[in-house]
Amino acid sequence: MAATVSVEDREKVIQACIEAKKYSYSPYSKFAVGAAFLAEDGQLIKGANIENASYGGTICAERTGIVKAVSEGVTRFRALAVVTNVPSSISPCGMCRQVLREFCANDMPIYLVPGDYPRPLKENERPEDGFIEGGVRLTNLGELLPDSFGPEQLELPRRQ
Repeated sequence: MAATVSVEDREKVIQACIEAKKYSYSPYSKFAVGAAFLAEDGQLIKGANIENASYGGTICAERTGIVKAVSEGVTRFRALAVVTNVPSSISPCGMCRQVLREFCANDMPIYLVPGDYPRPLKENERPEDGFIEGGVRLTNLGELLPDSFGPEQLELPRRQ
């Protein structure tokens, strides 16, 4: 399913996304989101959603984190955790999934953290569906964005 991350690193990235959510600027939707990336070198890079009165100017937490990381030279990641302020796991939007595809391996673990983390699994949250302790849903980019278009497609030969 996903590449492996130690339990210690998993908890670090989950706690970092919860911390990042505190800095969400979401006065319009009231939908606070925090994201945290665990970089290949062990750094934690956090992002929060930043809304704008002109809704198209809004940037999601996942893209905030990627932009921060890449602008500082960090382009390799081991894990991502995302949390909202609702008591269920919420997946990144389509635009974020495509941006993640640019920098993240398809098997990189993505932890979708419920807003009421940690908590026991609910009746409909089964381990066979990717749910792990604390109510977290473990997935990866390949599952979230199947048959994706990535940088390697730009290297394919073209007809003249």
